[in-house]
Amino acid sequence: MNALPTMRPERGPAMDDFLTRMGWHGAVRAMLAGDASFRRYERVTFGNTIAVLMDAPPPWEDVRPFMAVTKLLASCDVTVPNIIAADEEAGFLLLEDLGDSSFTRLVNAEPAREVELYTAATDALITMRRASAGQALAHAVPRYDMAVYLREAGLFAEWFLPQIHGIETARRLRTQYLAIWSDILTQLTPEQHTITHRDYHADNLFWLEGRSDYHAVGMIDYQDALWGDGAYDLASLLEDARRDVRAETVAQCYAHYVHTMGEGETRFAARYAVIAAQRNAKIIGIFARLCVRDGKAHYLDYLPRVWGHFLNDIKHPLLTPLKDFVDEHVPADWRGVFKPNLAIGGIAP
Repeated sequence: MNALPTMRPERGPAMDDFLTRMGWHGAVRAMLAGDASFRRYERVTFGNTIAVLMDAPPPWEDVRPFMAVTKLLASCDVTVPNIIAADEEAGFLLLEDLGDSSFTRLVNAEPAREVELYTAATDALITMRRASAGQALAHAVPRYDMAVYLREAGLFAEWFLPQIHGIETARRLRTQYLAIWSDILTQLTPEQHTITHRDYHADNLFWLEGRSDYHAVGMIDYQDALWGDGAYDLASLLEDARRDVRAETVAQCYAHYVHTMGEGETRFAARYAVIAAQRNAKIIGIFARLCVRDGKAHYLDYLPRVWGHFLNDIKHPLLTPLKDFVDEHVPADWRGVFKPNLAIGGIAP
């Protein structure tokens, strides 16, 4: 595994060289966004043409999964940015610009549109799942299998629990915690029936005026897609770590998905609770890691919301052993923002 650098490498000259080689010499670059990884994005303007430059510096990032999943999702009739130019070895992609109307920005400006936007996003998930019918795409991306679920859930024990209990006690607790998850996932194994975006939330969805229905939902940041359970992306959409989704929107979109897909309500509710709990446990671990290891303390600001989702998820009877574990080992005042002890790192996986 490649060691993490102490800071993100400077890539400005390499970006300019890439743009020149792709026929965009003299394009004006402007910072657009960064994320929890080493990727960052710039908006580039060349005459009257605007595009987005993805900078994914090797060896810490790789643009090829993004390119492959872009092709797969486009084949599912959902909206992803066109790839205008690429240098896979250097880690640069020039992408279609989906604009500035992220769901987050649009709903903040026009709260009354939340149900409309989220219903369209739910329809995009339904379209992805229907396009995946018959397992035709099942071998195109890795599977979301038991090992992946456990590895991700384990981030909670590896990065969050040490902050409460220290490394040695947290290491012992991790064994108990993972045994609980293994038993839960054995009792109700998530299904594998669709491509899952895995980061399907308001910051990664853009509304494209002039397009109809779910085609107006533009998606980004899907390079980590796996073949898994459609409940995962629905939970990602409705249990957003970064913004509160209104209860009526959650209820309508959840019911719409269950009804349209012909899901058995009881079994789907159990699958949804398990998958949502696993995802939120993972996020708690990731945000703790981003703070403690990577110095990105602002991610802790999201933890009260994530903990709210997680505690609600584990109310499901199937998750009672996990709820008991949390009640015993996570004091109430740790279920939200905590003051990190940067001297305590994580447990080796």
